Amino acid sequence: MISVKIETEFIKLDQFLKWVGLVLTGADAKILISNGLIRVNGEVELRRGRKLRSGDIVELDNKEYQIE
Repeated sequence: MISVKIETEFIKLDQFLKWVGLVLTGADAKILISNGLIRVNGEVELRRGRKLRSGDIVELDNKEYQIE
């Protein structure tokens, strides 16, 4: 599991995907999310504006990223 520290209270899912380098653009993030390829805390997440907070776990391609 990869730990990702954020300095704010939350980060939106599409911004997070860009922050960690999983996508280059917001459009790329939108495609991954709308195709059901992203899981947050074990459940498929279809909202790109989903607010991620400390302790949340984002999964893509069998890699896990934990928000700190």
